[in-house]
Amino acid sequence: MPVVVVESPAKAKTINKYLGPDYTVLASYGHVRDLPPKDGSVDTEHDFEMKWEVGADSRKHVKAIADALKDDNALILATDPDREGEAISWHLEEALRKRRAINKDTPVQRVVFNAITKAAVTEAMQNPRDVDGPLVEAYLARRALDYLVGFNLSPVLWRKLPGAKSAGRVQSVCLRLIVEREMEIEAFKPREYWSVKAILKTPRGQDFEARLVSLAGKKLDRYDLENTTQAEMAVQAIESRDLSVTSVEAKPASRNPSPPFMTSTLQQEASRKFGMGARQCMSTAQRLYEAGHITYMRTDGIDMAPEAVTEARAAIGDRFGKDYVPSSPRIYKNKAKNAQEAHECIRPTDMARDATALGLTDGDQKKLYDLIWKRTLACQMEGARMERTTVEIGAKDGQVGLRATGQVVLFDGFLRVYEEGRDDVAADDDDKRLPQMAEGDATAKQGVTPEQHFTQPPPRYTEATLVKRMEELGIGRPSTYASIVTTIQDREYVRKDKNRLIPEDKGRIVTVFLLNFFRKYVGYEFTANLEDQLDVVSAGGADYKELLASFWRDFSAAIAETSELRISEVLDVLDEALTPQLYPPKEDGTDPRACPLCGDGSLHLKTSRSGGFVGCSRYPECRYTRPIGGDAAEQGDRVLGEDAGDEISLRSGRFGPYVQRGEVTEEVKKPPRASLPKGWSPDDMDLEKALMLLSLPREVGPHPEDGEMIEAGIGRYGPFVKHGRLYANLKEVDDVFTIGMNRAVEELAAKAAKRGGGRGAAAKPLKELGEHPESGGPVNVMDGKYGPYVKWDKVNATLPKGTEPGDVTMEMAVELIAEKAAKSGKGRKTAAKKPAAKKPAAKKPAAKKPAAKKEA
Repeated sequence: MPVVVVESPAKAKTINKYLGPDYTVLASYGHVRDLPPKDGSVDTEHDFEMKWEVGADSRKHVKAIADALKDDNALILATDPDREGEAISWHLEEALRKRRAINKDTPVQRVVFNAITKAAVTEAMQNPRDVDGPLVEAYLARRALDYLVGFNLSPVLWRKLPGAKSAGRVQSVCLRLIVEREMEIEAFKPREYWSVKAILKTPRGQDFEARLVSLAGKKLDRYDLENTTQAEMAVQAIESRDLSVTSVEAKPASRNPSPPFMTSTLQQEASRKFGMGARQCMSTAQRLYEAGHITYMRTDGIDMAPEAVTEARAAIGDRFGKDYVPSSPRIYKNKAKNAQEAHECIRPTDMARDATALGLTDGDQKKLYDLIWKRTLACQMEGARMERTTVEIGAKDGQVGLRATGQVVLFDGFLRVYEEGRDDVAADDDDKRLPQMAEGDATAKQGVTPEQHFTQPPPRYTEATLVKRMEELGIGRPSTYASIVTTIQDREYVRKDKNRLIPEDKGRIVTVFLLNFFRKYVGYEFTANLEDQLDVVSAGGADYKELLASFWRDFSAAIAETSELRISEVLDVLDEALTPQLYPPKEDGTDPRACPLCGDGSLHLKTSRSGGFVGCSRYPECRYTRPIGGDAAEQGDRVLGEDAGDEISLRSGRFGPYVQRGEVTEEVKKPPRASLPKGWSPDDMDLEKALMLLSLPREVGPHPEDGEMIEAGIGRYGPFVKHGRLYANLKEVDDVFTIGMNRAVEELAAKAAKRGGGRGAAAKPLKELGEHPESGGPVNVMDGKYGPYVKWDKVNATLPKGTEPGDVTMEMAVELIAEKAAKSGKGRKTAAKKPAAKKPAAKKPAAKKPAAKKEA
């Protein structure tokens, strides 16, 4: 009974169904060995000998396979059909031979299948082979290169750039793409231009839109109308003339479907349509593959097996009719340079079953399978047929010309099932249907409108467009796209905001450092050429150790050269390289490097564990700092006023905007500072708000139980009230300045109760009066340390002396609440006050509650 080894238990479970009881199917749980993260794991002095180590988590899995081989003296390695899968099989065989679990007479076979179906698995078992030596050597070369770059370059970063975490052979090149795109955006100067559109009416009374395409007998280019004056003149030229149709031209057009998915296009489309990150997409696809629903998901190939094409055509005919089936199958040719990566496309294993038929319950799996199923069917469907109409409109004197375009779909074809998404969607006027017109028809003007436009900077990368760009440059491979994009985010070199990738300051610094000291190794062409050389190794056309020797010779010299540099020398080089971004010329001609705070020092690039920042050369006398992005004026730095003889200023630091009292002196080296809380805009800051922040923490009063002071303040996770070591989060920043003793004790008691050990649970009402008659929300009479009080929302109103809690009516409570709210500035909360309509807006910061809860 042979032992069959696959990567995952899910895959083992599926295969076990097809192989039956005559086989023992076990999982390796991924890679079983790796290079230990220490010096000498790749011995450059001894022909790049690699010292492998079985991972602590993998030992029990290797032992389980070894134990099974004691009873079943045959091993079948059935890991994934790519380079990583081949490497796992090789590692397993090597590890088992080292344990002497494989005897000399133990047959070891390698089988591969592109889909986990009964037919594919059965066929693979009938066609075993040996482990592919050249493919393993390509893996060894990649792993050695990644180790040599990471293990030798990362320490250089740590020493020269505090806060930098790591560098990688491909990740650093990927980071460079994002940083350079951000620099393009920052350097972009928008250009103004105008267009003119007219709403016209046909003789039959139907409206349509046309755009101005010629003026004064000259064809208009994009930037010919540069300003509002020229645009208004163009409008007048149209309005002062009678217009008629000069020509109508209808042309047939067609659209063919996109090829089926390979790894990169699946990641791109999942990002466009669902906002899925590369890692999430591949993880979901892996589960679909292991369950036998789709073919292998790491591939550069777009060809389909002949039987799959036949099955797809049959499914199309059954669902949509013979008109949607082309006369002959569509053939897609692989463009991949490396045949080892070019497996079949990603497609369903059963074309007849859609997501509903599979009964998938996981949301991501259902969406992704539906996407793959539709794309695969569409790629074998008839093309869409359209008719595109162009109508030219002009004046008799030929001084103005307008054009209207429209499109009619005559046969939807593949569009009935699927249409590929676009990364940056532009308006498309061609999709409109035009009313019927004929040459010579007069067109009445319903309105002529000039529109102002500005050229836009190139968009930031999404994970989808980044993978697409990497693919275009030949950087990375299907098995590495997701991990590369994920790594640069995990290292905090890049953050994702609204699905767009934005470089952090430390990411910029690392990129500029590598471009100045290791330019060759973050070069797009060099990285792509190295990938090509590795592909040659995988095809058996080159010796991987010669490739390693050639790389190491130059790379080790570059490392040695940079190791001699002092940090100050490195910063000088980076400061110079970043000058256009850090110190752009000022409109008034003053020195952009002059410190805006002290006026005497000059600005210079500095580093810290949080990344790079710009600081004054007169530190510590002057402690001016700002982030890398933007100058002082852009950040809004300014003096807000004076208080008790001290200047109160708004400043920008590397952790964001803050207010400061006074200046740094010999006596006061750290003047009082306070960061602006979330939701507070620097543009709205004034002296009063600054003094409120600088007064924190605010003393609410001594706790009635132990006399220890209760304080209210703003911390890392938002507003809070504090008693000893107990913190209770507040919903809004404004509460810090208004909270009274009763509510503070109540919030602290509630927090203590939640933590399961404090001064008791939240107090129960003495009397429940019901909902506030005008504004809603419960009104209760509570027992406080300073006597009974009425509570509604955040208003606590003490009962007048001599009033019994049981005697309080709703009418009395509403009156007390209104009086208290007016005194404490919370009048907006009460229904009796007109500003009550603003209540929802004031509540907006409550959305930050989850983040604030981390503090306590």
